[in-house]
This record gives sequence, structure tokens and C-alpha cells, in this order.
Amino acid sequence: MTDGIFDLDSYLERIGYTGGTGVSEETLRGLHIAHTLNIPFENLDVYYGKYVLLDEVSLFNKIVKYRRGGYCFEMNGLFSIVLQKLGFNVINLLARGTIGDIDYTTKTHQVLLVEINNRKWLADVGFGNDGITAPLLFQEVLDQEQFAHTYRLLRDPEYGYVLQKKIADKYISMYAFTLNKYYPMDFIMSNHFTSTFPESFFVKTRMCTMPTREGRITLTDNRFKTITKGDVTEKEIKNDDEFNRILKKYFKLDLDLIDRNQKKPRLTL
Repeated sequence: MTDGIFDLDSYLERIGYTGGTGVSEETLRGLHIAHTLNIPFENLDVYYGKYVLLDEVSLFNKIVKYRRGGYCFEMNGLFSIVLQKLGFNVINLLARGTIGDIDYTTKTHQVLLVEINNRKWLADVGFGNDGITAPLLFQEVLDQEQFAHTYRLLRDPEYGYVLQKKIADKYISMYAFTLNKYYPMDFIMSNHFTSTFPESFFVKTRMCTMPTREGRITLTDNRFKTITKGDVTEKEIKNDDEFNRILKKYFKLDLDLIDRNQKKPRLTL
């Protein structure tokens, strides 16, 4: 394997997937679950001021060849490329996240709409805050269970469609989107804002998270949180050495291999 060559077999090995690759709902589900359970959502490049590139070669090299993770534009960007190379019909969309389940932000989250045999699916392997682990059938007001979580889609007169997650007996809105198709330059613009705006969460805070079959593990600057079948444990992170040890042990990422010296210019207000 060399730079500049997108090798599907290497991607399948990266996510530990050994199932079929024909265009089917079974394949989509298998690939989606394998990706989310094996590639961490992380923003380390953004935090350390490195450029985040979204072209096919850069995504492949970072996530597959160098066995890193990424955030939404990288994770869903790569997944979209893989699905299209396998023959799936994919539309790339932009979504608005929520603040406190009330206010919607600008369009800074990439999601995918996949159509198979006249049925549509929401695919999203790159939402770091309790996002879906498997594709979601694109059907309104239908409770859909995935491992430890339940989700549903609602129609919204202003924002299009809203993805919600059930917490106890209440649904919390996660993000909203329309079915308008977006193009590579749209994602480049949103990615640039997300990775450079001084008040962006990803610029200010290190984060690495992955779903598990029983819950989720999440590492931030000063805390390591584990959720297993609803039980929550948290550990305080005292220094960078401890942060790096947890990163290696649970996420198989090595902070020492990330070049933290070449900074990109920050925007100033």
C-alpha cells in the first residue's frame, strides 16, 4: 500500500469487517457498525492546529494507513467514499447540531443519506456525542433501538428532519437537516470554520470517544468517562502522560506520533 492509492481491502481490515460487500442493507449495517466500533471519533489534529484535509487520499492515509480517527467531516467523508466505491447511492448532507436541546447551530455536521431498493437510511459514523452506531431507517416517528440506545426521526417545519435520542422517558434533539444535496466545497467551508474558529469546541478541547456494544468511552482534557449498560464511571485526568496512556490503551492512538509543532494560523476577532 502506498500514498495515493485507495485500497478498499485495507479499509475493511481497518474496521475489522469480514462480511459481504454487495449493495444491500445488510452490508450497509455491517460496515456502519464495524466503522463506529473500531475507529475513534477524535479532534486531536484540530486541537493541535493541524490542517484537516478532506480529499480522498488524505482521508485514506490518515484513518486507514496511519490508523487514526477523525471528526465528522473525516469519518463520514471517508465512509461516503467507501460506500460509493462499493456501488451505493449516497447523498452527502449538512446538519445543524443543537445546544441544550433547544438552539440549533450553523451547518457544521456531515451526515449521509443512503438509498437501497427504494428504502432510505440515515448513515452517520462521525457524531461524537452518543450518535447512532448503525444506520437508521429513514422513517418518521419510529423508535429504533441500537445496542444501548433508542433513536427516532421527526419532521420539523423549520429545520427539515430532526434526529432524537431517547434518555429515560424523554427524547433529546441531536441535530437537524434537510435533504438538499451538498458539494465538496460546502464541506470544505464548514470544515474550515469548525477547525479554525476560536470559539469552536474542537479548537478548545481535546476529545476522543467511541461507542461500545454496552455503552461508550470518552476521553477529554481532564476526564475519562465509561458508560456500561447505563452505569457511569469517571476518572480525573491529572496530566498529559495519563491522557496519552489512556489514549493508547483504550483507543489505540499514540499522541507522541502526532506532530504538534506545525500550527496553522488562527482566526482573530
